[in-house]
Amino acid sequence: MRPQAEVNHAPDMASLGNDLKRRQTGYDADRMSAEMAAQKDICTSALFEGKAGAGNPARDPIFILGLPRAGSTLLEQILASHSQIDGTLELPNILALAHRLRGRKAGQSRYPQALHDLSPDQLAEMGDRFLEDTRIHRQGAPFLIDKMPNNFRHIGLIHLILPNATIIDARRDPMDCCFSGFKQLFAEGQDFTYGLTEIGRYYSDYVALMDHWDHVLPGRVLRVDHEDVLDDLEGQTRRMLDHIGLPFEKACLDFHRTTRAVRTASSEQVRRPINRSGQDAWKPYDAWLGDLREALGSV
Repeated sequence: MRPQAEVNHAPDMASLGNDLKRRQTGYDADRMSAEMAAQKDICTSALFEGKAGAGNPARDPIFILGLPRAGSTLLEQILASHSQIDGTLELPNILALAHRLRGRKAGQSRYPQALHDLSPDQLAEMGDRFLEDTRIHRQGAPFLIDKMPNNFRHIGLIHLILPNATIIDARRDPMDCCFSGFKQLFAEGQDFTYGLTEIGRYYSDYVALMDHWDHVLPGRVLRVDHEDVLDDLEGQTRRMLDHIGLPFEKACLDFHRTTRAVRTASSEQVRRPINRSGQDAWKPYDAWLGDLREALGSV
């Protein structure tokens, strides 16, 4: 148990550090909310029905996405312990493709509207390019993991260029997830984590966008709750492997023995057997988290 003086002092220090970082990044929560709303407006059932059959049909990629600190590194480590799956990195390829589709004119983004204009050949070429550009990260297994969390904003694009790829939504209790992100200084990106209101809004927008993907692409995304993994590691591992189409391997349950390099903030946690050390870490600071709870709203 932390000394009370330490608990009382920590929120002030965290707020000061996050305020400095937020001013440095210039993160705009309204603009991010608008970007996610545009995905819901543009990426409709009609779009996907009209593009059915396009893209590269390869099943190789497994996208694990969601928010940082939601347990995605744990899921990656579990699956990368399978003999048929290569773990890679948080690959920037999908984000870079979305950036190119936006175009070069300031303030006049063509994305995601541009998705309607892409031909089947263009979508197939983009899928081909993803597979070719990510080959350097592979070790020869039939499947590879891309664990870039922010890819959840681009599931429509992923589906159009790689319609048979696996997509897994790594989700965690909102208070646990947001508080963990708020107290983490990331090496780069994740600018929304440096304010309680900002990270709460982002989580709420994420849930709304994932609900949209479930509506327009039913059954396309497998949601895996972190708490369910803690309660039933083998059951959730089998569930993921069934979704991918692979047989169960016991090595997945011994994920902490896997020696592959892990380059995320959870690198040390996935070297230990399954545990609940991160659950309810926010509770000693509950009195200072009103802005977060308000931003999360009904979520």
